[in-house]
Amino acid sequence: MTPPKIPADLGTTSTEDLLVRRRALADGIGDLQRLLAGVLVEQHRRCGKPGCSCAAGDGHGPYSYVSPRQIERGRLRYVPTRFLAVVHHYLDRSGAVEAALAEISTINVELLARRELT
Repeated sequence: MTPPKIPADLGTTSTEDLLVRRRALADGIGDLQRLLAGVLVEQHRRCGKPGCSCAAGDGHGPYSYVSPRQIERGRLRYVPTRFLAVVHHYLDRSGAVEAALAEISTINVELLARRELT
């Protein structure tokens, strides 16, 4: 069964539909160990060796880095090529989980307003 789509105005949605949607969102979150909150960036780097072509050009690369949200600003972590697909997946999952949590919270606010929060 597909959970009901909740309209923007939650006041027109039945409590039962809200509870079904909330349960479906919670069930869809899945494995919380496979998340990475942040952004992936690509950069070119200059090696600093005298006479290297990178000094006059675009640099070596591109190299991939992740900027985790929880770590101080400007702190990039290198992502080896073999981990790029995994990092993309973890970042995508993190965004989906954040969206699900936001919707669950919105539903809970509506249930609280109805005095039906369980």
